[in-house]
Amino acid sequence: MKMITAVLAVSLGLAPVAMANSPGGQHSFSVQATDIGGAVSLTGGGSYDPQSGSLHGGGAFRCTRDITSGPLAGLRAGEGTHWDASELLPSSGFKCDGTDPLKTSVTDDDTVVMQVRFFRQGDGATPSFTAKVFVSAVDENPDVPGIQNVWIQGAGCADARTGVH
Repeated sequence: MKMITAVLAVSLGLAPVAMANSPGGQHSFSVQATDIGGAVSLTGGGSYDPQSGSLHGGGAFRCTRDITSGPLAGLRAGEGTHWDASELLPSSGFKCDGTDPLKTSVTDDDTVVMQVRFFRQGDGATPSFTAKVFVSAVDENPDVPGIQNVWIQGAGCADARTGVH
């Protein structure tokens, strides 16, 4: 898996930022999640700067069960090829599941909140779905048992291997 992450970082041009923050507020992030909301696996990474609003990122994703509601509605188990980050968001409300109270995740030194485009095989360069996503070095919902450090709008939260530097 380390080899895949390294190849992904090089292919996305992210390798130089994966080592440390630059003085201008640049941060790097990485994610390896196998079960977000019981529906999606997600890997990848990128860089962002909360001060300037710049964002570069992407990776691979796979739907692990059919999704029938939310921004990813219509995505079927086994579908999915890649994702790319399209916009850095200052914050977003989120729920890990339908019973949770609404929480807010904020882009800062430990967390990146972004709008993401998801692509299915066969859809070419046209995004198949868009959804909000956060990747965090910390638990964004400590009221729920376990660690909730990654979230996809409409899918839910998960405890994932993440890095935000």
